[in-house]
Amino acid sequence: MLRQLCHPRVVILAITALALLAALLALPKVLNDRARTTGANPITPGVFTGLGFDQCQAPRQSHMDTWLAKSPFRAVGIYISGDSRACRTQTYLNATWVATQLSKGWHLLPITLGPQASCQGRFPRYKDDFKISAKAASDYAAARAQGTAEGTKTVTDAKALGLVEGSTLYYDLEGFTYTKTACRESALRFVSAWSARVKQLGFRAGLYSSAGSGMKMIEAARVSTPANITLPDAIWLARYDGKANTSATDYISDAGWQGNRVKQFQGGHNETYGGVTINIDRNYLDLTAVVSAPAATAATTASSSAAPAKTVPSVAAETHCGGVEVNLSAYYPVRKPTATYTPDRASTLALSCLLRERTTYRGPVSATMTPSLQSFIRTWRKHHGYAVSTVWNYKLWMWLLAKGSRPTLKATTTGARVRDVQRALTVANPKRPVAATGYFDKAGLAALRAWRAKVGLGTGTPFSVKEWKALQAGRR
Repeated sequence: MLRQLCHPRVVILAITALALLAALLALPKVLNDRARTTGANPITPGVFTGLGFDQCQAPRQSHMDTWLAKSPFRAVGIYISGDSRACRTQTYLNATWVATQLSKGWHLLPITLGPQASCQGRFPRYKDDFKISAKAASDYAAARAQGTAEGTKTVTDAKALGLVEGSTLYYDLEGFTYTKTACRESALRFVSAWSARVKQLGFRAGLYSSAGSGMKMIEAARVSTPANITLPDAIWLARYDGKANTSATDYISDAGWQGNRVKQFQGGHNETYGGVTINIDRNYLDLTAVVSAPAATAATTASSSAAPAKTVPSVAAETHCGGVEVNLSAYYPVRKPTATYTPDRASTLALSCLLRERTTYRGPVSATMTPSLQSFIRTWRKHHGYAVSTVWNYKLWMWLLAKGSRPTLKATTTGARVRDVQRALTVANPKRPVAATGYFDKAGLAALRAWRAKVGLGTGTPFSVKEWKALQAGRR
């Protein structure tokens, strides 16, 4: 027996087993890890205390499986929405990827990286994205409208990936110069409106930002409780101090958002587990607040003693194609996908829905460019005198959104056709999206006047036939 135990092969196996055991014991302890496993996708990230990582591209499935088995991480940040994100085209991220990770026990942190603070020097990143408006008129009404529209788009993209109500969606507000008042205050109103819209649509709102700018901003709002500001439900602070906790008391106290905190404590670097190397940021999650799927309700403000919101006209809700969201912060041109191009999912879904409602299209309502949709667009373009292709561009978007009757609209008019005008105006000027409220507020009227002036129409008469014709002709 002693000779068998001392055999070189046995010794090597024993040493290997001890090394593996030591490595496992050295991994950071997961203190709390509860993911609700049901037939449907669970709420995410759910209850979890431990390490997570985020990376620009959602990793391929084999890498996720290896890291689940070999790494100390059980949570992963994924970029699901936003026109300013670096990885607009996600190679692996789709509804199947999301469902697979959740079923295996991963906790997902869905991230939106849309319009950034007006004084953020690294943005806009592309020609078709834009910054948060710093115009102070009407308590930064333009920034609020942008936030509302972006919140709608975030939820649309989240649902398309199978994320369920009650999940926390995080807005990525990159670091900015905190001392610039208009930049800071417009960013606060944007985040407030985004949070309110996300909550209204049944999800929880989270904010990611640097400790010295966005976190400092939202902490000041929590402490001072200004009127008409909606706070996020959770925070994700970036503080690269190498400490696996959720504290950064030199910028933000530990009093707020207890049980709803994540901290990014180490920036981009390579880590390797099971032979798989990924460049990641490291995060520590302290999520102990149990949440359940809420009924969609109006969002609450930061202060129970806040002044009541201004009365707005009551406009009947609208439903499209059984629940498809057609009120987008941007309506992108779409065309046949290629190896290097993937059409925007929210735009494609809204397009297929509106074509079914307003034209003879009878193909499926889908977030992908189906063969039926491509064929219809080619035929439609041919019959309307355009070069035959699968492209649905800005001009055609304006035609589709404004298609229909041509009633005379006044500043006091409300209803579905007002929403159509507002959506068409968003296409006309993508850098200044107009919230499709169904009534004209100051920001909406200002956008309407600006468009009329730009296309050579007078601004002192009611919106009537000539304005409808200009919208339907795609003049922008």
